[in-house]
Amino acid sequence: MTHSKIKKRLIIDRLMLWTICILAALTAVPLFAIIGEVLFRGYDQLSWSFFTEPTPTAYKAMKAIEAGEPIPGGIANGIIGTMIILGMAVVFAVPIGILCGAFLAENSKNRFAIIVSYLTDLLQGTPSVIIGIITYIWVVVPMKGYSAIAGSVALFIMMLPLIIRSTEETLKILPASLKEAGLALGGNSARVMLKVQLPAAFGGIFTGVLLAISRVIGETAPLMFTALGCSLIRWSIDKPISAVPLLIWEFFNDPYLQDLIWGASLFLLLFVLTLNITAKYLAKKWNQ
Repeated sequence: MTHSKIKKRLIIDRLMLWTICILAALTAVPLFAIIGEVLFRGYDQLSWSFFTEPTPTAYKAMKAIEAGEPIPGGIANGIIGTMIILGMAVVFAVPIGILCGAFLAENSKNRFAIIVSYLTDLLQGTPSVIIGIITYIWVVVPMKGYSAIAGSVALFIMMLPLIIRSTEETLKILPASLKEAGLALGGNSARVMLKVQLPAAFGGIFTGVLLAISRVIGETAPLMFTALGCSLIRWSIDKPISAVPLLIWEFFNDPYLQDLIWGASLFLLLFVLTLNITAKYLAKKWNQ
């Protein structure tokens, strides 16, 4: 190969490398732009009272704005409501999703498993507003009222297909020798799955659970049809309850509370970021 051809290949290689780097950087621009905008507008609202006090009324906000003072109150009712609704959804979605994903991974050629897998894909693609309407019919109407229970059912339905699919795909990429070794030691299929395969796939499954939580934590439409919202800090699961996404929507529709949008949005971003870092740390420790 001549020197000129080698030089030409090196130039093309470097050109492609820089092109890929530039395109990769461009994909990160929207993310950093969103984070920067929310951080710039919302960081000065974060305070102890913002996390411990409920949402102020429009009248109190109007008086504070007219006096040139910061808007009193915070999003404590939304934070508590989000934790209650999300906690109940996770408690039911995680075990059911993992067991269903394990069944699909072990019986991928079974006709019933194929049907369940297809329905899982359909459920995953269902718009959240439709899930909210269906949950309203299934839960809110029979209970004769909005509640945290109804909200958790809506989030449970949205989380379930993500956990199922991540569990199934993670178990499928495990080496077959892992299962064979467990069976050779005298364990049955169920015991090998629970004691060997699922612990080995913990990192991928945990990431799937995290993805499911991140997917639903910012959903507003389902909660509008199920939890409705509440301006008070409420712990009852059978009563209307607030959530941070609902508060953001309420702030947007109230001209006196619109400034609180950025603080609530920043809280959601920080929560998801903390969740990601914690999950990666725990998954790494578990694998070690």
